Parts: sequence; C-alpha cells; structure tokens
Amino acid sequence: MEYKTICFIGAGKMASAIINGLLTSRTYDCEHIIAVEVNDTAAEAARQKFGIKVYSKAEDAIVNADIILIATKPFVVPDLLLNIKNLIKEQQLIITIAAGLTFEKYESIIGYNKKIVRVMPNTPALVGCGMSALCKNNCATSCDLNTVRDIFSKIGKVITCEEKDMDAVTGVSGSGPAFYYYIINEIAKAGQELGLDYNTALTLSAQTAFGASKMILETGSAPEDLITAVTTPGGTTAEGNKVLSESNISNILYETVRKTAEKSALMAKG
Repeated sequence: MEYKTICFIGAGKMASAIINGLLTSRTYDCEHIIAVEVNDTAAEAARQKFGIKVYSKAEDAIVNADIILIATKPFVVPDLLLNIKNLIKEQQLIITIAAGLTFEKYESIIGYNKKIVRVMPNTPALVGCGMSALCKNNCATSCDLNTVRDIFSKIGKVITCEEKDMDAVTGVSGSGPAFYYYIINEIAKAGQELGLDYNTALTLSAQTAFGASKMILETGSAPEDLITAVTTPGGTTAEGNKVLSESNISNILYETVRKTAEKSALMAKG
C-alpha cells in the first residue's frame, strides 16, 4: 500500500495493540507512525518498543499526519478537539475509538467538513483477536472506510455498520468480552465445585469457549445446528441443555446487552 503517516493521540494499551499490528504486518513502518502521549512512562515505552517518534502535545504532531487516530479516554476528547480544531485539514482522516461520542459531537467542535470514522474495537485486540465495528460520517468516503478496515484488520475481525447501530455493537462486542469472561469463570467455578482444581477448570472452560467460537466463525454453521450436532438425545449434553432451556438465562443475557446499549446511548447524549 502507499504509506501514509498516522498519528495516534494516546499511546495506551489499545493504541499499542494497533501499532503493533501495523508494524508486525508491515502495513506501516515506524517512520510513518507517530504518537502523542502526555504520560512520560507510556511515551517512553512506546519509543522503546516500537521505535516511533512520540510527542507530548497533539498540536506539534498532527501537522505531520495524514491520519489522526484518537485513542484517548472519551472525557478527554472535547477539550482535545478544541485545542486542535484549527489545525485539522479537510484532507486529513480522523479515526476515533472513543466510546459514546457521536459524529455530531465531533462535527459541532471541528466543523462539518471533516472526514471521520468511528470505530468500536474490543480488548481481545490486545492478543490479535479483536472485533471492531466501523461507521463513517458523510464526508468520509468508501476509500477512507477501506483504509480504516485495513488498519483494524491487523488486530482481528472487522465489520461495517451505521452509526445508529453503535450502541447495540457496544452491548454485544464492545463490552461483550467482560460478559464472556464472567460465563467462562462461572463454568470454571462449577468444575471446581465438582472436584477439579480451579486452574485446570479455567483452562478447560476458556479453551472450550475459544474452540466453540472458532466452530461458529470457521464452519459458518448456525449455533443451533452446532448444538444439535454435539447433543445426543438422552445424553450428558442433553441434560445440561435442559437446565439452560428451563432457566431464565436467555432473558438475563438479553437484559445484559440491552442495559449496556442503553448506557452507551445515554453517554452519547452527554
């Protein structure tokens, strides 16, 4: 690809995961990645690990960038935008992974003529198994979206959606890892209660979840069909399935995702 310079505003865990993915895949080299980080320890860590140039002020860095990737905490973003709004050029592409901030919020500060792509990644990106959802504003092009897709494909899978779907995405995948950790841990604790040591039970539970996920993603089979395939009538799995079907677990999981999505929508309203 034609190299463009990308500036990360924030060099924390998620930004570092993306930088690592870009360098490892050779999509970018360290000469075309710069960062802004106000924490001296994090800034030095990025310099040492990636060999990139790290600035302490966004104003000094973004003038050299074709792409600006905002990877700070959401509450920092409005003041950040106020500080750099006069320096952002129309041709620059802005990517943001800050949760709960709509295009309207960005555009009301930096103008309605800027190209913006929102991304909702999740923490498994730290091990190259992330799930990212992308949406673009009216100024961004399909080419811009493809550029962002290429960046985030280096840390996992990518889908595109409409901005109106971002709250639901947050409920399912953005916050989703925490819910899966909970389920994996509860199954492991059940194994412990039945006589296994906890670490063995956790390995069994986590690897089984990992394998079940791969079966869905790589075979293209519907979850219902995979459940049927592993279930022998009158057998052990059928007995466990009966407990699940007679419980309130479906409603509990729905409420978990719904409440998360509602909170995301509430945050977006400020």
